[in-house]
Amino acid sequence: MTDTGIRRRLEALKQELVTLREGAADNRRPVELDQQSVGRLSRQDALQMQAMAQAADAQRGLQVRRLDAALTRLAAGDYGFCNDCGEAIPAARLALDPCAAVCVACADERQ
Repeated sequence: MTDTGIRRRLEALKQELVTLREGAADNRRPVELDQQSVGRLSRQDALQMQAMAQAADAQRGLQVRRLDAALTRLAAGDYGFCNDCGEAIPAARLALDPCAAVCVACADERQ
């Protein structure tokens, strides 16, 4: 895949995540404390849903930062090469995770 194709793919993934984050903003808002309008169990459900939405948003934010880092590596000419050993990252790994910054061997060493 060319640099242009990779850039388009990374930017499309980023835009999808940004759109999802914006669309889910209502789910992360504080839960109403008015016990008159919402029963205790309903409020607990709402709090749980809010926590799940916040966790999903944090994951999306992390992925956006990973995509930004991949775009930076692409602009610098370092995309597709391991940050640790400098070897080429296999195309199959990049197909599964286009944000991969290290090869499998270096990723295994980190664990």
